[in-house]
Amino acid sequence: MGDVAVGARSGHDGEEHRGGSAETPVEAADGAVTSGNDPGAPEDGTATEHSRTDDQGSGSAPKPKKPRSFWKELPILIGIALVLALLIKTFLVQAFSIPSDSMQNTLQEGDRVLVDKLTPWFGSEPERGEVVVFHDPTNWLVGEVPPEPNAVQTVLSWVGLMPSAEEKDLIKRVIGVGGDTVSCEGSGPVKVNGKALNEASYVYPGNTPCSVDDQGGQFTVKVPKGFIWVMGDHRQNSRDSRYNQNDKFHGMVPVKEVVGRAVVKAWPINRWGTLPVPDTFGQDGLNAAALTVAPNALALVGVVPVALWRRKKAGADEKR
Repeated sequence: MGDVAVGARSGHDGEEHRGGSAETPVEAADGAVTSGNDPGAPEDGTATEHSRTDDQGSGSAPKPKKPRSFWKELPILIGIALVLALLIKTFLVQAFSIPSDSMQNTLQEGDRVLVDKLTPWFGSEPERGEVVVFHDPTNWLVGEVPPEPNAVQTVLSWVGLMPSAEEKDLIKRVIGVGGDTVSCEGSGPVKVNGKALNEASYVYPGNTPCSVDDQGGQFTVKVPKGFIWVMGDHRQNSRDSRYNQNDKFHGMVPVKEVVGRAVVKAWPINRWGTLPVPDTFGQDGLNAAALTVAPNALALVGVVPVALWRRKKAGADEKR
């Protein structure tokens, strides 16, 4: 059989093809496919079989690729890490360092919090009771010198996981949202839509919920749509919405300036914990201001069809 394959490859033994047994042409055809010289064989099949024959005949396995050295891969790994850090910082979560005591005891100076930046991308807006980070709306931090970052903060800022020292951001608790009426009289309590808040769980011990002064501690405000009213938990040591009522937003913070909600105290490790919404913001009737509009709206919906029906009936009677 090996001789038949050789004859088929050379193309010289025509007599053997014509005079051989019935099995011979089959073997010759196999040899022709292997050689790639049969004009009737498909070109794709020929190339494939030919290359296999060459590989098998060589008797040597292909040399394995030499692995790339660590130092050549290091720049690629660093580049990937930077891109991931940028994506995380832009769309998912970002770490912030607390620069002051205005949110004591909920947050202490030097704490690091993780801020959720993802949910705002899906249209979520700040809610009452949340602790939020926001860009300085109208120079609330004017005259304050930003703290010098340490080595860890410098590195995290460089890779984008923390804001730079030049960025002016604040962290406060949301007390009122668009449509709310927030008021403070005497030493408290703070009221939202006429409902008193029980703030004992987060207001700094020894502080009163309201500050008795003529600088803004006593107020009654209506929060416009697209804005929030914020206050620090250390009420007597926080320059928040109360003390910025003379700016162009009257102390309100535009929702578009909110970076995200602080959800976790991440550092130091012994202070790790979540930042949930206090129970007082879930009390019944806090949305009463919005609900009082509903009966009037329902009455209007019911009156309009009746009025149109009576007018139509009066017109029909006149035609008669």
